[in-house]
Amino acid sequence: PPVVHYSDHECSVVAEKLKDDTKFSEAIQTLLTWIERGEVNRRTANNFYSMIQSANSHIRRLINEKAAHEKEMEEAKEKFKLALSGILVQFEQIVAVYHSASKQKAWDHFTKAQRKNISVWCKQAEEIRNIHNDELMGIRREEEMEMSDEEIEDPSEMKETEESALVSQVEALKEENDSLRWQLDAYRNEVELLKQEQGKATRDEDTTKEQQMKLLQQALQGMQKHLLKVQEEYKKREAELEKVKEDKLKIETLLENLKEQEGSTSRVCACSQEKECPVEKTLSNSPVKSEREVLLVGIISTFLHVHPFGASIEYICSYLQRLDSKICTAEVEVLMTRLQNTFRQELSGVGASLEKRWKFCGFDGLKMT
Repeated sequence: PPVVHYSDHECSVVAEKLKDDTKFSEAIQTLLTWIERGEVNRRTANNFYSMIQSANSHIRRLINEKAAHEKEMEEAKEKFKLALSGILVQFEQIVAVYHSASKQKAWDHFTKAQRKNISVWCKQAEEIRNIHNDELMGIRREEEMEMSDEEIEDPSEMKETEESALVSQVEALKEENDSLRWQLDAYRNEVELLKQEQGKATRDEDTTKEQQMKLLQQALQGMQKHLLKVQEEYKKREAELEKVKEDKLKIETLLENLKEQEGSTSRVCACSQEKECPVEKTLSNSPVKSEREVLLVGIISTFLHVHPFGASIEYICSYLQRLDSKICTAEVEVLMTRLQNTFRQELSGVGASLEKRWKFCGFDGLKMT
């Protein structure tokens, strides 16, 4: 529709429309047309400035609207992820039923046609399960910190990288600290010179010097605050660096203990074979039933140690399945449940975002045992 000509009355109408979200688009088009027609002059400049100011205020409303939409999108993503996790768990249970039915003691009782149907159903369920699992893992990889394959498989190397990064930050903060000290000394010297010159200057010069000195004192106070902040950051980075070193030492100790435990398990097996004593009797009293479970415990412990806030059973199994595709989620969860002094399951989040996470508690569990 054609845009009306500018007048004081129409200007007030457009100014009110600019404050209304439902009429803003119409009003901003009218304002643009008036400006392009050359309606801005000395008499109308203040009115146009007020309308432009209203248009600028609309930016904040648009930003808030965008933030609200982003929040809704994040909540929808989280809801979808939780629903997908529940679906994946049910698929795992269905596949487990098929696998149990395929075992000899149950399989022999089915007819040939029934066996064929069960095999087809199992294959279809596994394919759908894998598709859902890949989709869920893709979502989780986007949410997790970016971590290369080398960093995941070699936690010691990752700790070294973090340690070197912290060292660099500490050195940079130290240099900034020294630079601020030198600037602070320069400001102090300048203030002292101004104080000495103040007694020799005239009244007008005294006023100017006093203003300069106030500005310098304000700058000096600001530099002092910034210096204290940098010193606190420097101490914080040093503490983080020490913590990373301690964590690295703990990981190395844990790996050595696991290697020794694996070696001792091998020696026990060899000794039992020489004495013709069954291995099952020796391992029946231990929560770890085989060398394979020992290796799983070591790999899971190393993985969880670099995830101090814990990880879900699906995330742990997705990592293990990259090493061995035959690993089952139920097998891993049963193993971790038996080792209560090594792994602990905790609930995080509230409401719809409630999630079970496993954490490594071996250092505390060693004291308890």
